[in-house]
Amino acid sequence: MNNTIRTIILDDEPDSVRLTRLNIEQHFPQLNIVGAFTSPQKALQEIPSLQPDLLFLDIEMPVINGFDLLEKLMPVEFAVVFVTAYNDFAIKAFRFNALDYLVKPVSIEELREVVAKVEKHHHIQADQLQVLQQQFKKGNITKIAIPSQTGVTFIDLKDIVFVEAKSNYADLVLADKRRILISKTLKDIQFVLEQQQFLRIHRQYIINLNEVKHFNRNESLLTMTTGDVLPVSRLQKDKLIEQYGWL
Repeated sequence: MNNTIRTIILDDEPDSVRLTRLNIEQHFPQLNIVGAFTSPQKALQEIPSLQPDLLFLDIEMPVINGFDLLEKLMPVEFAVVFVTAYNDFAIKAFRFNALDYLVKPVSIEELREVVAKVEKHHHIQADQLQVLQQQFKKGNITKIAIPSQTGVTFIDLKDIVFVEAKSNYADLVLADKRRILISKTLKDIQFVLEQQQFLRIHRQYIINLNEVKHFNRNESLLTMTTGDVLPVSRLQKDKLIEQYGWL
């Protein structure tokens, strides 16, 4: 992207459009607003000729929602920031798909973080959108997106045996024993994996509970289906015994 980022705002709530425009004009001179819409149909007609670098896109809109609009515009040659009312599932879905999002009401700090990422970000990929749509329709998450230099790789959650902390990174260890290094901390991963049959058992490990082969209670060690033996912290050992008595 060049120094000036051609920006479009689409939200069916006029007040949200006004507030986003005001925040951008006051704090982000590098964003040049070339269009602001409350009608997705009108935006669909205008976006191709406006040639944006960045679209702030509301998801919940009548007639055409944000996903439908993007599908009609594919392939998308600009960055997309999804804007949504607070919804824990939506946030997890965006994080799982390595996509940028803002939660209403949008704070300047959150906007600043997103703009900084957009300035060096990849465009949204068709497969990212497809997986995201499926997850919203089903109401559950089955894949995690791993950004790479060439695009995005999707990993099935069921194929992840455990996650190991590596400083500010983490290794995903898969059922075929492959390791994939990702630029997320264990805390980030814990947020998206909790309630998905994953449990943090130690400051260094998150495990897939379906991939536990043996639990040695005396020594507080878990053997995974890959053969890896992982330590369990005292606090998490009690939780394992209490919640997962079958171990």
